Amino acid sequence: MRLVGADGSQIGIVDVQDALRQARDLDLDLVEVAPQANPPVCRIMDYGKYKYERDIRQKEARKKQSRIDVKEIKFRPKIDPHDYATKKGHVERFLRAGQRVKVTIMFRGREMAHTELGRKILDRLVEDLADTAVVDAPPKQDGRNMIMVIAPTKRRESEHADEAVDEAPAASEG
Repeated sequence: MRLVGADGSQIGIVDVQDALRQARDLDLDLVEVAPQANPPVCRIMDYGKYKYERDIRQKEARKKQSRIDVKEIKFRPKIDPHDYATKKGHVERFLRAGQRVKVTIMFRGREMAHTELGRKILDRLVEDLADTAVVDAPPKQDGRNMIMVIAPTKRRESEHADEAVDEAPAASEG
């Protein structure tokens, strides 16, 4: 097998027993890093320390990821103008928070014969939110529901991040 030392230096092609003895002498572990290579590559390392550092790196990577929530708001085809305005306000608030919104129009009974009413509501919502949202998934009929997903515009997300940066120094000065 090809052996790599603890410091990363190439030791060369060594017998398995010699590699194990060298690792034991240094009080380290012998780890096979490339078993498919010809000859296989092994490395002398502190495997516990390696696993610990790998876990720390993975934890840091998870911290930097942004989790995107999908909020759902439900409408009916015969929605009152005031109820529409209220629900539209909720959708705007979700979009300002950087979340995607799943808009569902629920049809009951004979309303299924007039799915165009639901489509008009979705089109009106997209038109009203044109400056803050973009359609992520176009409206589609799913049984008794019509579903559409909208997402905040990229420009809006960057403005939201800039506002957060602007507010932070102001809070520390006061």
